Amino acid sequence: MEEALREARIALSEGEVPIGAVVVSRGRIIGRGHNLTETLHDATAHAEMIAITAASEAFGGKYLTDCTLYVTVEPCPMCAGALNWSQISRIVYGAGDPRRGYSLFTPSLLHPRTEVTPGVLAEECSSLMLSFFREKR
Repeated sequence: MEEALREARIALSEGEVPIGAVVVSRGRIIGRGHNLTETLHDATAHAEMIAITAASEAFGGKYLTDCTLYVTVEPCPMCAGALNWSQISRIVYGAGDPRRGYSLFTPSLLHPRTEVTPGVLAEECSSLMLSFFREKR
């Protein structure tokens, strides 16, 4: 999760919503990403999507079984759908997202075998988001 937080801080320094993600396989990071929606002018350029794409390339296939995604904020429904299609084994996230998190809308959107661990370093992840939006308002 520390590496995901590092990615989130990069996003923050680039004026992006500070969300970071890494995909780990056998103890090694095979994909990483942070939000790039403003930079790329692309509403789908979420941290998870960037990390999934990088991991799939490194893994040599579209299925990320036996992989774990660490992400600083609960995935949105779009990202949860992509994680379902990738068949990722585990998702670990920091802060919940009570407005746009997948569990609010469709808790069963993930692959049936995907394990979810919420609340890891939640305070740090949440404070990044809160400070970002406080400055925007």
